[in-house]
Amino acid sequence: MKNLYNLPCNIAQTLNIIGDKWTLLIIRQLMLGYDTFKEIQDRLIGIPTNILSDRLKSLEKDGLITSQLYQSHPPRYKYFLTDSGLDLADVFNSIILWSERNLKKCHKILTHSECGHKIELTYYCPNCGKTIKREDINVTDNNFDKPE
Repeated sequence: MKNLYNLPCNIAQTLNIIGDKWTLLIIRQLMLGYDTFKEIQDRLIGIPTNILSDRLKSLEKDGLITSQLYQSHPPRYKYFLTDSGLDLADVFNSIILWSERNLKKCHKILTHSECGHKIELTYYCPNCGKTIKREDINVTDNNFDKPE
């Protein structure tokens, strides 16, 4: 059973879903188009099969992926990101941008597909139509839950 954070914090609650070792790397493989157990396992050198199986089941239970049977005997599945799973692309991009600024050896950078130049992260307020600086962002309590 997972050790879960029992904190009223978005980051803690998100880590309850994606914070296990290997989880983000599994999602990354799915984003790159590797959608079978074997393909994922082959690209994540060192991941034990039981961990990969557990993480896939957990990601499906948490609504980040779905599975589709493509072979009956033995049963084999393809895995697909849900909209919720695809939303993690923004998190991945933020991690890549952070690593570019902070790691001694950076393996990937984000570039604009049209002109090839590096991109930056910006914050935007759709209400007033302005680009916002990081220091002008407030984290406020949300006193309501989203309807299910």
